[in-house]
Amino acid sequence: MNVTASNVPVRPVQRVVIVHGYEASPDANWFPWLQNALEAEGIAVTVVPLPAPDDPEEAAWEDAVSVALKVPDAATVIVAHSLGVVTVLRVLAALPEPWGLGGLVLVAGFTEPLEALPELDGFLATDVDVERVATSIGDRTVIRSDTDPFVPPAASDDLAKRLDAGLQVHPGAGHFMTEDGVTSLPALLDLILSR
Repeated sequence: MNVTASNVPVRPVQRVVIVHGYEASPDANWFPWLQNALEAEGIAVTVVPLPAPDDPEEAAWEDAVSVALKVPDAATVIVAHSLGVVTVLRVLAALPEPWGLGGLVLVAGFTEPLEALPELDGFLATDVDVERVATSIGDRTVIRSDTDPFVPPAASDDLAKRLDAGLQVHPGAGHFMTEDGVTSLPALLDLILSR
């Protein structure tokens, strides 16, 4: 993970909030594996159940994340996947300053409309002030694949650049879903535990 927000103290991770994406749920993909692995290390985990994941509504998703996140701190890490990424960034951007978050890991992240998913254009019509949010987050990493059928590599690369985040490329991982053969993400677990 990149440590570039010097105003956020480095503390051991005590809490991880996991936010799924479009057409997913807390028990999909690699989320249960990550929750079990973190809980085995004594870390409290919340996997946010987002309402109507097949027909997402911005305000409802943001409310669900806000309720689960409560007040972020230096011992908290947020992990978000796909459409959950932009939702998390919007929630963080709306927090009253000052605030600080220990870490943020964004998997298959993007903030702009996607050619492959035009049904999400309305949800993605408004951008986020990612650069401002980044200054309040300690460790920032974007994880992407080179074979994602939905999110172009350039979209994740741009997000990493805007966040001044570390970038990990996982060859052949698709959109990091069970259908892509991704039911665990050891590199993601290592990122969290190595803080």
